[in-house]
Amino acid sequence: MSKLSHPTSGRPFEVLTQKEVGRKGQFAVRDDMIRLPSGEEVPYVVVVNPDSVFVVPHFENGDTLLVRQWRHAWDASSWEVPAGTLTRGEDPMQGALRELEEETGYRAERLTSLGVAHGAAILTGTAHMYLADGLTESKQNREAYEQDMEVMRLPLQ
Repeated sequence: MSKLSHPTSGRPFEVLTQKEVGRKGQFAVRDDMIRLPSGEEVPYVVVVNPDSVFVVPHFENGDTLLVRQWRHAWDASSWEVPAGTLTRGEDPMQGALRELEEETGYRAERLTSLGVAHGAAILTGTAHMYLADGLTESKQNREAYEQDMEVMRLPLQ
């Protein structure tokens, strides 16, 4: 097997220190000091964040759903697949079903894992991605900051 197939094999640097410098809820900022293979010691900022889910709704005719919501951190609105943060200990599949229903008002009979991904290299959380099939209408149950969210059904092709 190639090195690419084993991304966690062998840590290329040594972690010398880890210091949490701020925390808000499930999020924390950490200052690490690491030693590179060259022997040089450098600081490295880590953002400790919870795992998340992304759901690609899939109707039998090939349509999908996107949601549009305001993203305060970006100072802009964004069209995206239903997604959200998992609560501590929440099963990713259950979180995906919850987010799909909360944001779109649809339930899924089946979820198929599309894999996992990581965001920026400084983030610790894992993003779980799912394809949702067997969609039926339900009831939206949005959080306060999601009240202005729009849902658009469109062809995936």
